[in-house]
Amino acid sequence: MRFLHGADWQIGMPAQFMSEEAAFRYTQARLDAIRRLGQVARERGCEFVVVAGDVFDANLLGRRTVLRAVEAMAAAPVPVYLLPGNHDPLDPSTIYDDADITTQLPPHVRVLRDSAPVIVRPGLEVVGAPWRTKRPMEDLVSAALRDLPADGTVRVVVGHGAVDGVMGVVRDEPSTIRLRTVEEAIAEGRVHYVALGDRHSTTQVGRTRRIWYSGTPEQTRFDETDPGNVLVVEIDDGIRVDPVRVGRWRFAELTHALNGTDDVDALARQLQDMADKTTTLVRLVLTGTVSLGAHARLTEVLEAQEAVFAGLEVDGDSDLAVQPDAFDFGTLKLAGFARSALDELTGTAAGTDAQAQAARDALGLLYRLAGGARA
Repeated sequence: MRFLHGADWQIGMPAQFMSEEAAFRYTQARLDAIRRLGQVARERGCEFVVVAGDVFDANLLGRRTVLRAVEAMAAAPVPVYLLPGNHDPLDPSTIYDDADITTQLPPHVRVLRDSAPVIVRPGLEVVGAPWRTKRPMEDLVSAALRDLPADGTVRVVVGHGAVDGVMGVVRDEPSTIRLRTVEEAIAEGRVHYVALGDRHSTTQVGRTRRIWYSGTPEQTRFDETDPGNVLVVEIDDGIRVDPVRVGRWRFAELTHALNGTDDVDALARQLQDMADKTTTLVRLVLTGTVSLGAHARLTEVLEAQEAVFAGLEVDGDSDLAVQPDAFDFGTLKLAGFARSALDELTGTAAGTDAQAQAARDALGLLYRLAGGARA
């Protein structure tokens, strides 16, 4: 038996840190990932697809977004089982009761609205643990496992949320999934695979090799370690889980210490050599101290690269100091009021407050307008 495990499509998610043009392409990419998921299911001979929560980013989305998602799901060549998660729970405003969902979703795409076993075929069942509120007061996965018998039926349980003991999660939320309970059910033969969503990085949980987060099909944050995958799961006498990459976008965080123009030039070369710029967002964490000349060069590099990347930003926690040196304006023959203004700006720029930043900006502008005093 072979099936495909995905999660966290988050259709309708706002696209941050990028231009309007890039945001449009990124939104389309998340829909295209659904179609690629269907292609993987066809190519790998999967019997069905499970989506472990957060199919949609919210319960209130525009009609265009909903209908385009429905169309992408309709193209899947096998049955698809959707689990409501914390972003799209089965609360009174649930998107799954939207008319465009209830009337347009094809029969082979089914929402797991409760934990009653769904018979895929004789001897094979899917069991969901859907969210009904954004703050469940119990471990929904353990509740779904509670009454399952060990009768030889192969079962796939689909859940969403944090597992205790994974990435520092502790049992401080009622909804936290108890790993021990899940592993006991697996050992007893009541369930054969637990498909999880919520963690956006592909992650194996526990020791059974049967509990996995698939991760999101398109990366959503800089701190995700292995996003962009779906999992092809094969169960026979044992189990095989094969991550397959479907994502096209990348969020890259680069850390650089800059202490002169040579360091700025090295950063420029790294940015220039990066592939797939139109589908890459870059966050720069910059440290060090540079002169106005080096900072002017940095500004030129960032302005040029910003135009070709999907997004390029300097992290707000960067600790890059700009300190004018004796050579920045050495060739300018300033006197009188102009010289006094330059000296005052230079003194203010050495501080750490908002006025210091404004002074550095003013000095940088003067440097660039002067054509680069050190050129």
